[in-house]
Amino acid sequence: MAYILSVGTSLPKNDVNQKTAADFARSQFKRSFKDIDRLLRAFQNGEIESRQFVQPIEWYQSHHSFEEKNNIYLEKALAHAKEAIIHCLHEEAFLKKPMPVEEIDALFFISSTGLSTPSLDAKLMNVLPFSPYTKRVPIWGLGCGGGAAGLSRAYEYIRAFPDAKVVVVACELCSLTFQPQDQSKSNLIGTSLFGDGTAAVLLTGEKAALEYARFKTVPKVLSTQSVTMKDSEDVMGWDFTSDGFRVIFSRDIPSIISGWLKEQVDQFLKELGCSTEDLSVFLAHPGGKKVIDAYVESLSLQEDQLFSSKEVLKQHGNMSSATVLYVIKHFLEHQTVETGDMGLCGALGPGFSSELLLMQWEELLS
Repeated sequence: MAYILSVGTSLPKNDVNQKTAADFARSQFKRSFKDIDRLLRAFQNGEIESRQFVQPIEWYQSHHSFEEKNNIYLEKALAHAKEAIIHCLHEEAFLKKPMPVEEIDALFFISSTGLSTPSLDAKLMNVLPFSPYTKRVPIWGLGCGGGAAGLSRAYEYIRAFPDAKVVVVACELCSLTFQPQDQSKSNLIGTSLFGDGTAAVLLTGEKAALEYARFKTVPKVLSTQSVTMKDSEDVMGWDFTSDGFRVIFSRDIPSIISGWLKEQVDQFLKELGCSTEDLSVFLAHPGGKKVIDAYVESLSLQEDQLFSSKEVLKQHGNMSSATVLYVIKHFLEHQTVETGDMGLCGALGPGFSSELLLMQWEELLS
């Protein structure tokens, strides 16, 4: 089984509070919407206080070519991914001793906000001392579901290779996809939600967990489930234009979650012989306040069960695939669990798709 040992993060230094973001949106969209004041309530009601961007907010006011934006993505994503990995493998709060980069057997790189061939995991191999035999697994296009999917694929890798040490990196620079000439309501709402962030997670088999884990009780992934809804490609994603990535963001996402997610969760847990009543931990990707409300309603959760999800959303907004990894880190740092407690980690993304992981906190016995 795969154990989650450590999480490291990296954030851009341009911190923008939600009032400043709303003023920016007003300047960008006021000519296209007569009801701009009503639409800007999304900035006040979304329970986001601040977000971080790779460029100063003034930079986004003018048009930039896709080439320019993607070149910035390549530079900044590489730097933030490197920093997140270093933090992850040296995090004293989670690890008894640093994990050498040279010992990592597989590197999963998750992103949907920029393009690179060779993929950025190849570039990471040249700025950190990975073994040349490290397996590289780039995963592109899963959007907000990518972080959870990366954990699932890493779990499957460790099932096949029980002694493996695996790093999953999710790097999203959502702000670079903003197109000021796109005056759609989807773009306006996206401007109220998305931020930039990178996170890295270390997963290992039991042998390495015993050697490196600081805590005796750590989360173990028991099983995963991936589900794609038929004929739902238009729910979220990108349209690709000559200027770059244009956001597809359906207003029906919260209602889709309410009507579809519970069935997927119940089916997943039933196959494993348990139910939501057996779960004490919920590590959900906070797509936005309405998404969190849909989780609470559809899964009959208490508000405090999504404390870490709400805190990450408040401090950083929606960082696409990286967000759920921030939620895991926040939970591990701020909330306590007992041996045997079970939890569900999940995220939703383009497809329209759901990725779920069942975890249990297990005591490591040497």
